Amino acid sequence: MADVTHVEIFDCTPEQFFDLVTDYESYSDFLSEVQSCKILSQEADKKIVEYHVSVIKSFKYINEHQETRPTEVRWKFIKGDIFKSMAGHWKLSDQGGKTRAEYYAEASFGLLVPKIMTQKALAVNLPAMMKAYHKRVAQLYKGEQ
Repeated sequence: MADVTHVEIFDCTPEQFFDLVTDYESYSDFLSEVQSCKILSQEADKKIVEYHVSVIKSFKYINEHQETRPTEVRWKFIKGDIFKSMAGHWKLSDQGGKTRAEYYAEASFGLLVPKIMTQKALAVNLPAMMKAYHKRVAQLYKGEQ
């Protein structure tokens, strides 16, 4: 299993960022690797979400998301094509009217993939993903602060 932790400051409130990260069905609008994302079921603060992703090859997986507005979103792997396990979270807090967002993800692949390759796969997409979130925040919330 490999993991990655990263902290970013986003130019929006924690409530706004929470709305962004829980709008799963809009992920394909701004995250280039996400082909589609669909909420399969939801009850209260729990959602089952199916992802269709293309990173080197196309694959799909289903996660359970537990949401605690506006401070945390946790996910855990249910089933999918490529992963053996996956879990993670966004932890959000106010930092002077902006959002301090801690992103954590851990994953292992069902194939015989060495830990160093798994770690690289998790980390290599992180800068592009964070850049996409910053761009989306600017598109959605510019001038609302």
